[in-house]
Amino acid sequence: MSVTRPVGFRAAGVAAGIKEGGARDVALVVADEPAAVAAMFTVNRAAAAPVTISRAHVAAGPTGRAVVVNSGCANAGTGERGLAAAEAMAAAVADAVGCEPTDVVVCSTGPIGTYLPEDRIAEGIRSAAAVLGDDEASGVAAAEAIMTTDTVPKTTVVVGDGFVVGGMAKGAGMVRPDMATMLAVLTTDAVVDPEVLDEALRTAVDRSFHALDIDGCASTNDTVAVLASGGSGIRPDPVEFIGALTAACVHLEEQLAADAEGASRVVVIEVTGAPDDATAREAGRAMADSALVRSAFYGGDPNWGRLLGALGASPVEFDPTRFSVWFAGVQVAADGEPVAYDETALLEVLAGGNFDVRVDLGAGTAAVPVITTDLTPDYVRFNGERS
Repeated sequence: MSVTRPVGFRAAGVAAGIKEGGARDVALVVADEPAAVAAMFTVNRAAAAPVTISRAHVAAGPTGRAVVVNSGCANAGTGERGLAAAEAMAAAVADAVGCEPTDVVVCSTGPIGTYLPEDRIAEGIRSAAAVLGDDEASGVAAAEAIMTTDTVPKTTVVVGDGFVVGGMAKGAGMVRPDMATMLAVLTTDAVVDPEVLDEALRTAVDRSFHALDIDGCASTNDTVAVLASGGSGIRPDPVEFIGALTAACVHLEEQLAADAEGASRVVVIEVTGAPDDATAREAGRAMADSALVRSAFYGGDPNWGRLLGALGASPVEFDPTRFSVWFAGVQVAADGEPVAYDETALLEVLAGGNFDVRVDLGAGTAAVPVITTDLTPDYVRFNGERS
């Protein structure tokens, strides 16, 4: 199950005609009663209209009732008309479920630079509200409705001590989050105060989605939202709750990486020996952003020089003479120089699929993973097509 597993939530996913072929394209997640709410949004300066509206709605109060998502149109690059359309989505949900528009988080995903078909969206919201359910099928339908280039829905459930966290996410490309990744909706029936929920979400996102870098492109629409119904009656220890929420986000993050556009393998770049977590993450992203590095990953080539070059061209301060690298546990460079290793054996290992790369900066004790993928001809072909 997904977002419907925790007590106090219903969901639906319907086809409103935004996508071609009758695929589901409007999802609705509703709390039966006002729920604590927290959200994080993209830092992209070209943030989409729904991000602007949702930021204002979340800031308006500590509780919310619903998250609405449409796929097939990002409602980004749409000016004042886009803002009005996002507000209209919130108003339609408010009318359908009996709440205020400010109680609604609005999300959109799809091609940038096209206007929302507002009549279809409004009808889709009404249709979704009419079939809301708390069963597994309803949760899966909602997860399917938020997909764009995803090939499978991404859902998760984490069971805590008397409480549950559920979630769904989408994202297969244009993913280099600095808050979340594309879209994620999480629900929990734990009793959680709004300020604790906000802190827990920021911690969970920092340990999960912030470590994901599929293609170096930060989306205009990234949103992750969490609603806490309190329906279990259990108030977990904050540390326990953060652990459960983080586990849910990590599970979704792993599914996003595995379904990345055109990818043939997932590569975890573990940056160690950094002075702090922020430096480690920035270093990992600088290497994951490099087309040369990710092309080498595609070929299963332990070309550590590309890692060194990518990091050296970034703003990250490091000492190249203390730069050491391991591919699949085999050291290939030490203190900025090559070391002897069994190349034939390592190439055979790397040809097998997913692998890990460890980069040690020799400047501290901080360690942060960044999850990325290889850069394949399929990725280029896929994104070269007109969307």
